[in-house]
Amino acid sequence: MTTPHAAAEPTTATAAATVATPEAAGGLGGGGGRRAALAPVALVVAGGISVQFGSAVAVMLMPRAGAAGVVTLRLLAAALVLLLICRPKVRGYKRADWGTVVAFGVAMAGMNGLFYQAVDRIPLGTAVTLEVLGPLTLSVLASRRLVNFVWAGLALAGVALLGSGGGEGFGSLDAVGAAYAVGAGACWAVYILFSARTGRRFPQADGLALAMAVAAILSLPLGAVQSGSKLLVPSTIGLGAAVAILSSVLPYTLELLALRRLPASTFAVLMSLEPAIAATAGFLILHQALSATDALAIALVIGASVGAVRSQVGR
Repeated sequence: MTTPHAAAEPTTATAAATVATPEAAGGLGGGGGRRAALAPVALVVAGGISVQFGSAVAVMLMPRAGAAGVVTLRLLAAALVLLLICRPKVRGYKRADWGTVVAFGVAMAGMNGLFYQAVDRIPLGTAVTLEVLGPLTLSVLASRRLVNFVWAGLALAGVALLGSGGGEGFGSLDAVGAAYAVGAGACWAVYILFSARTGRRFPQADGLALAMAVAAILSLPLGAVQSGSKLLVPSTIGLGAAVAILSSVLPYTLELLALRRLPASTFAVLMSLEPAIAATAGFLILHQALSATDALAIALVIGASVGAVRSQVGR
């Protein structure tokens, strides 16, 4: 098995170097043309694919380590990888910079902890469907363009249809699991905001590495209480490291880089792709079949995301 460091370093280091220059971080309106404008969109989509397939692997790991244990393994491994790769400096920052990175870490810990509690009780695709309501709400509140309200509404319709299309619907869900998913969505919206702020205050992926360390420290007591010595089983550690790479290191780095060149409102609408990606991951890894209604819902969500991208690129 490839070590976490070897698996993550090329992607993270290369992506970080790409935005280290002013030209790369100059936004969608620069001279790079349509290809440069689409680059941050590609980063968001790639991050979504990685995180949802990582979540499917995490569901399979939960019987071994429990929801809190999986979160602890994921965040600890991710923090170690990022700290080794980035080796962030801790001197020269203002109190406001540290406040931003701590808030980012708290949002990350809350998002992960609540989400895994949700998928321990309700299906993966439905949990992501409820969770994505947070970014969708953010897209409506943050947008200054009327057209983004239209795309957000279309995405919301697709999210609602996807939640009702698998035969279970929202009405028959475990209420506690649904509440955890909605709470994770609220943390996700906060994560988006503080990821963008962290990316502006810290070079490359240094802020992400520091925030991940904060999140890992916050999750450790809960994981230790729930899982104890189960977290020390070598095979469990290996799977936890794989989840960390897929669900934390790679997607969070890609999203942080994307948010340096993409408005938070457009990024939030793009997050509506997550239920579709989660449904695909559930089908391929967890053998959860897609219905015709699911396919229609996915089409609505993708249509909304494409509309948001075209709106942004065409500015």
